Amino acid sequence: MKIEKGQPGYLKAERNKLLAQTLIEFVIVVVLLIVGYVQTGTKLNLFTLVAVLGCLPASKVLVELITIFPYKTIDADKAAEIKEKTPLLTTAYDMVLTSREKIMPVDAIVISGGTICGYSKSKKVKPEETASYIKKMLQENRFDKVTVKIFPDYVAFLSRAEGMNSIAEIEREDTRKKEKKIRKIILSLSM
Repeated sequence: MKIEKGQPGYLKAERNKLLAQTLIEFVIVVVLLIVGYVQTGTKLNLFTLVAVLGCLPASKVLVELITIFPYKTIDADKAAEIKEKTPLLTTAYDMVLTSREKIMPVDAIVISGGTICGYSKSKKVKPEETASYIKKMLQENRFDKVTVKIFPDYVAFLSRAEGMNSIAEIEREDTRKKEKKIRKIILSLSM
């Protein structure tokens, strides 16, 4: 089963996929170099040229792997707890949001109408900057009336998410379409 972006375990699956892809691409480059040298007896051949050009996509994948490698996937127990306590909310997990200046890992986000709450266990993330960035990107995509809050504390995040779920249960508004669009935009900001 393929784990898609926004699901728990995505970062681990993506890391494994990129690692395999990197290894395969660099093995192909090395094989081309060896075959070219064995066949011609010199390094000046067409195989060497193809191998050198093959380093470009292999290096691109390696850079993606290096970028995503330090970030861990959300704990399965926490993901299950969030899912259990927020059945009426739209959720997204395992995101590494990227801006021009920063990389901001966010473990989980819950969306209810125009309210977005997120949780990040990373000490490097400044919650206010991350929330501001998400809000700015949503405003650029014509979602003006949104509130974004990122929590560094899991208990506070879960408490707020439960509160949002209770409000959604009482209001019973059909905002799923809007929430899915917001989720899609946030996931597009993520690696």
